[in-house]
Amino acid sequence: MSRRGTTALVLAVLLLLLGTAGQAQAVGYRYWSFWDLTGGRWTYATQGPSTARPSDGDVQGFRFAVSEDSQQASKPRGDTDFASICAKSPAQQGKKRVALVIDFGTPTDAPSGETPPSPRTACARVPSDATSAEALAAVARPLRYDTNALLCAIAGYPSTGCADQISTTAKPKPTDQGGPSLGLLAGAAAVAALGGAAIWQSRRRRN
Repeated sequence: MSRRGTTALVLAVLLLLLGTAGQAQAVGYRYWSFWDLTGGRWTYATQGPSTARPSDGDVQGFRFAVSEDSQQASKPRGDTDFASICAKSPAQQGKKRVALVIDFGTPTDAPSGETPPSPRTACARVPSDATSAEALAAVARPLRYDTNALLCAIAGYPSTGCADQISTTAKPKPTDQGGPSLGLLAGAAAVAALGGAAIWQSRRRRN
């Protein structure tokens, strides 16, 4: 191989490495996540809606999206103010009011052929011992669950599927300096070394 051809090969491989360094296949799930508003910020709920029992004045959220885990899950969007959400639902004896933020997600996260409804809020007025699932059922029917009691659909969305596994493209974690990863640098160095060896061999043959 000529020196020019070897150099072109090295550059091509380096470009391939750089082009794929920012992409990696990961596994995510398309599902409804459940959130509590704590201190004005959304936190991933530690209980499922079927066992959590909110208090009067609580704000809880549901978000449909594709997520790899709870740390990367998308938070609900929209108004989170209890007073405004439940302004038309005065307190009643023996009842509690739970403000719910229901975010159906984006078209990118929607199952094929489906369009997500617009995010909405609702004030559920339910018995004082009601669970979050019962509060949700009071304002966003129909709900759909699987055989393991996993929440699959709110207000009929999505119409099919339940926590379906999805292949996603994950970005690599940045290094401390924000530069390329050690693996990429090592790969580039190896390719450069091979290219140098090939050029040396080519010169040796000509001599």
